[in-house]
Amino acid sequence: MLAAFTFNTAENLPVGLLEPISESLRVSVSAVGLLVTGYGVTVAVASLPLAHLVRAVPRRHVLTGLLAALVLSSLLAALATSYWLLLVARLLTALAQALFWAVMGPVAVGLFAPEVRGRVVGALSVAGSLALVLGVPAGTWLGRQNGWPVPVAMLAALGLGSLVTIAVLLPTSRPEEEPAAYGTRPDARRFGIVLAAGTLSATGAFTGYTYLTKFLGDVSGFSPSTVTALFVAFGVACLAGVSITGALLERFPQAALTTAVATQAVGVLGLYAAGTDPVAAVVFLVLTGGALGPVFMTTQNAMLHCAPGRTDIALAANSGAYNAGIATGAALGGLVLPLAGVRGTFLAGGLLTLGACMVLLGVPAPPRPGAPATPARRGRRASP
Repeated sequence: MLAAFTFNTAENLPVGLLEPISESLRVSVSAVGLLVTGYGVTVAVASLPLAHLVRAVPRRHVLTGLLAALVLSSLLAALATSYWLLLVARLLTALAQALFWAVMGPVAVGLFAPEVRGRVVGALSVAGSLALVLGVPAGTWLGRQNGWPVPVAMLAALGLGSLVTIAVLLPTSRPEEEPAAYGTRPDARRFGIVLAAGTLSATGAFTGYTYLTKFLGDVSGFSPSTVTALFVAFGVACLAGVSITGALLERFPQAALTTAVATQAVGVLGLYAAGTDPVAAVVFLVLTGGALGPVFMTTQNAMLHCAPGRTDIALAANSGAYNAGIATGAALGGLVLPLAGVRGTFLAGGLLTLGACMVLLGVPAPPRPGAPATPARRGRRASP
């Protein structure tokens, strides 16, 4: 959980420190924004290849190496005196995170009995969401008070704590022998549908979310200080969403996924339709925030069950596709903005999310608990 919190804080921290970094390194604010965009693109592109590359390496060694990369890259970033050195450090962190999300899930849930694994996924998601609610705001405040390298260096300290714990306590075993190395109910069709729905959902969310500040100011009429408070409310809603969904994930895995995507569609389309009214805008903003975290969490949980092969490969594919959706959504919003205005970006995003709902109608229902394993799964368990 600490590692998940640290990685997510590292990914998003530059958003709150755009101006201090820009002034310190004498580059434009848009150039600093590329530190976030490049990070996401790197995660999208590298997740699956890196997961294949280390598929035979014991997970303790992989996680220790990834956290060592996080520590070193954070220190390098904190000491950077040029934009290009900071960019290199960010890309190194992104490469580590690309593999972290693929490896971390099977290792964490494999430490627990199958009947409580949904709660483990929920706990990890809560830690990741806390990065937006606590990590980024705290890092932003600290950076503005003491200089942006200070919170970046603190990420190295947090990563070191995770590194030592995992290096000392996590057992060493072959990846294919991990308890959660393979899906509990392999289903290639369901895997493809969940992957497509998650990608569409991410694209839809970030087509509008990328321009949320402009929407809340220009369309809803909120002042800059109120917009800042609404972003905090958005983060709190995201944290509440993953907490509630995590508690229900084991009992209603399919319903949790469908509900999260449908709630996001209602939130984004509601902002488009009624966002000119400040009260309605807040309501639909909270709905959108409450769904954004659970969508990724429920797709990750689905991968642990329906993965047609190794779960780490399935999770890498899901993380890569989701990040590709984020990048595509931001780019699509940029194309829609001059043509249809900022409201148009939310209409496009809502329609894409609605498309994700339609895709999910094709997901076969997971087998009920206690049902016999599929022949493919039985064969896999019997393999040496």
